Order: sequence, then structure tokens, then C-alpha cells
Amino acid sequence: MQARVLGCAACHGAHGEGTDNDYFPRLSGKPAGYLYNQLIAFRDGGRSYPPMNYLLAYLPDAYLKQIAEFFAQQHPPYPPPAAPTVDAATLALGKELVTNGAPNRKVPACASCHGASLTGMEPAIPGLVGLHANYISAQLGAFRYGTRRAASPDCMHDVATRLADRDITAIAAWLASQPAPADPTPAAPAPLPMACGGVHN
Repeated sequence: MQARVLGCAACHGAHGEGTDNDYFPRLSGKPAGYLYNQLIAFRDGGRSYPPMNYLLAYLPDAYLKQIAEFFAQQHPPYPPPAAPTVDAATLALGKELVTNGAPNRKVPACASCHGASLTGMEPAIPGLVGLHANYISAQLGAFRYGTRRAASPDCMHDVATRLADRDITAIAAWLASQPAPADPTPAAPAPLPMACGGVHN
């Protein structure tokens, strides 16, 4: 398996811990179901990033599932959180949206799906701690504009289209400033506030 994931390690780190590059996220410890869904999406064109599309183009499902399970079982230390580059009001807005959402706009709290500790939820919702603000912002933008898609119903597209630009900046900045919890294990499966395709595959 170590040989299989050498191609991943160049960008994501030997144990999937992520790198200083904003756009190569941490993979380790995320639910295997989430990682598998993303590998399939890159292979089959649901997500577009040419190096990933090329790397995975001819790999079979079983091979991708083993890669996903390998990274899900890795638990290297988290990096220290980023120092915020936004003002206190923006951070406060981010915390409010992450922890409570915006019910008047039908925006659920990020924590209601990604877990109270933001470490993800089994079997297929990713953790948000340990990610760079620019990466989080870019992914919310990609969901909003449809350049990143999930299985229907695409709940992240629905959420992202209800967020203003300032909301996205605030969410990304606050999440990136949070330290990893003592126990980074993804939360157990629980009812979600909205229908999400691909989450319970």
C-alpha cells in the first residue's frame, strides 16, 4: 500500500497529512466513504483537477476503496491552526454560521453535518478542521457554481448558493483558525438536517 500511495504523497504528504499548499488538503482520518466518493468523482469526471483525473483514470473501484481505507486509518498530528487574517466581526460571523447556521436562509450549521467537533461524520462526511481557509473558500465556491458536484440531491450546492461572499470568507477563516480536538475521530452517523446524496453510500 505504501507503494500505491506514493503518487498521493507528493501533494498530500506521506500519511495524507496535507502540506503548506492551500489546495492540497489533509486526507488522513477522514471517513473512508468520503475519500472513496472523491476518488470516484475525480476518476469519472465529477470533480475536475487534471493531475488527479489523470492519476486515477484507469484505477478500478476496489483499488480506490483500499486507498480510501488506508488514508482513513492514518492519524498524523494536525498542524497548528492558522492565525486569522480577518477582523473580529468576520470571525464572529463565521463561528455563528458554523455552529448555528442561518435558519432564516435555510442554511444549516456546518456542525450539524460535519460533527460537533468538525471532524466529519461516518460514513461519508469530511472533517473540516486542519484545512486552509483558501481551500475551504474555493470548495464552497466550486459547490456554488457547480464546478464541484456531489450525488443528487447535492446538498452542498444548495447550501453554498444561499451563502453570500462574506459568509464564505467568514466560515473559511473561522474554521482555519480552530485547533484540532483531542479526539479527531469522525462522529458516528446521525440524522442530517437536509437530504444529501452520496452521504450514506
